[in-house]
Amino acid sequence: MNKYHQVLTEMERGMREGQYRPGDKLPSVRRAAEIYGCSISTILRAYGELERTHMIYSIPQSGYYMVEKAEEPEAGGSSGETDFASASPDLNVFPYLDFQHCLNKAIDQYKYHLFTYGDALGLDSLRRTLVAHLAEYQVFAKAERILITSGIQQALEILARMPFPSGRTDILVEQPGYDIYLRYLEAEGLPVSGIRRSAAGIDLQELEERLAGGRFKLFYTMPRYHNPLGTTYSAEERRAIALLAAKYDVYIAEDDYMADLGIGRRYDPIYAYDQTSHVIYLKSFSKIIFPGLRLGAVVVPEPLLEAFRAYKGYTDTSLLSQAALEVYIKNGMYGHHRHKLKAMYAARIRAVYAALRRHNTEGLIEASADSSGIYIQFKLPVTVNLERLVRRLGERKIRVVPGNGFYLSGERNRDKFLRISISRAGLGQIDEGIRAIVEEVKRGRGR
Repeated sequence: MNKYHQVLTEMERGMREGQYRPGDKLPSVRRAAEIYGCSISTILRAYGELERTHMIYSIPQSGYYMVEKAEEPEAGGSSGETDFASASPDLNVFPYLDFQHCLNKAIDQYKYHLFTYGDALGLDSLRRTLVAHLAEYQVFAKAERILITSGIQQALEILARMPFPSGRTDILVEQPGYDIYLRYLEAEGLPVSGIRRSAAGIDLQELEERLAGGRFKLFYTMPRYHNPLGTTYSAEERRAIALLAAKYDVYIAEDDYMADLGIGRRYDPIYAYDQTSHVIYLKSFSKIIFPGLRLGAVVVPEPLLEAFRAYKGYTDTSLLSQAALEVYIKNGMYGHHRHKLKAMYAARIRAVYAALRRHNTEGLIEASADSSGIYIQFKLPVTVNLERLVRRLGERKIRVVPGNGFYLSGERNRDKFLRISISRAGLGQIDEGIRAIVEEVKRGRGR
């Protein structure tokens, strides 16, 4: 995070946490520069952004003052419901005015070109912008190999249907894994098999045995901030997966949909370890902006480009949305919003772990450790009736997702768990919500 984004994020956090009350005067520009250890120009830029987003206002010859917008909006609304189920981003913090500005700017810049069919591969200027954007994630690719899709789901469906150079047809998926993709593969009758993944990782020996069998064209994986586990493969696992792909000529579909939301240590995707062009990198923009944008980017290896283009076939993503996203990335708004969401979601994840330490004293719930992004797995005692637990929590206005849907239909070796999502659970709701879950697990265990 550069100094400007760091200062801006710290200012916003202080305002949300009540460091300033409505009407309070903020430190002078010079004093703020001393407090944050940065230049005056950085403070002026940060104050300008806060004023533009209506968190503060300025009075000439006087200074900057707080307005009534200093705390994190509570998800859940007036119903009092605590939502640990939704996977969608918190729309209460969506920068509507920013994106409206980008839409208007895009129309001014491209005019009537945005209302044609455009290129099926995506807006050329956005694809060139994504070259530098993806490089921030250690994904280095030419614009010719970056294609825009109608969300990541479309890219995954194309990969499932299209032919691969090896002539193989089977797909290997993690279990538990992304439920929507599993249901799609089953509904289409495509040949799919599962391999177990736990919060501790994947059995690399088993993975090698499966890939060595010569059946699979594709291994679909979420290496980072996994849905539903919330965990991340180690660097050793990511490197090993890339080597196995090359050794057995199997392509990896790397779904890095949570790339924007990680906090802490440096992360290199499987793509960064790929020396033989066997990794397909997929990035979503829905989790950082809003689901209705329906834009994703896929980096396609050269041997698959022609087939992927043929199966994509036609333009199906709004050129206006693509142009607005390009503006949003290039003017720095995307980066700032990303840092804001990362800080907010990280605080909610910490609140879940803190609540577990307070209330889960008997250790009935086994939570996946070191989760980031938005998900945490709550493994439950085998004696708990999952359906009854979900129903009782619903009666207490707490929404959760049971884990049985994250497996292929025929899979019998399933863990009993809840997937906890914090994307729409307000910070002030988390402790009480976790306490209620622990209470109902205790109650269910006794039956």
